[in-house]
Amino acid sequence: MNSALPRQPPVEHVPEDQVRLSVTGDESAAVWELLSSTTARAIVATIEEEPKPASEIATAVGTSLQNTCYHLDRLVDGDLIEPTQTWYSKKGREMTVYALRTRELVIRFCD
Repeated sequence: MNSALPRQPPVEHVPEDQVRLSVTGDESAAVWELLSSTTARAIVATIEEEPKPASEIATAVGTSLQNTCYHLDRLVDGDLIEPTQTWYSKKGREMTVYALRTRELVIRFCD
C-alpha cells in the first residue's frame, strides 16, 4: 500500500558560503565545548556529505538516537546545522532532516 505522503523527497538545500559568528564571555566556552565533542564533529562530517534525518545520522555515527538528538539540538542552537525538510517514516511519523548551515564558519572571540 502506497502512502499519500512523500516519504523521502530529494533535499534541495544549499548551505551559505560563510557564516561569521561573534562570541563573548561565557559563549566562547560553549562554542569550544560544542566543537570539542567527538560525536558532534562526527555528526557534522556525516551531514556534510548529504542532509539526513536523526535516525540515519545515529546509524552512521554509531551512537544512540537519544545521544544523536542531544547533539543535533546543540548544533542547531550553535548555528552550525539547521533543519531543512521533513520526511515521513514507513509508519508515517515525521522525521526532521538536518543539513549544514554553512560551508565555512568564521568564529570571532570578543571581550
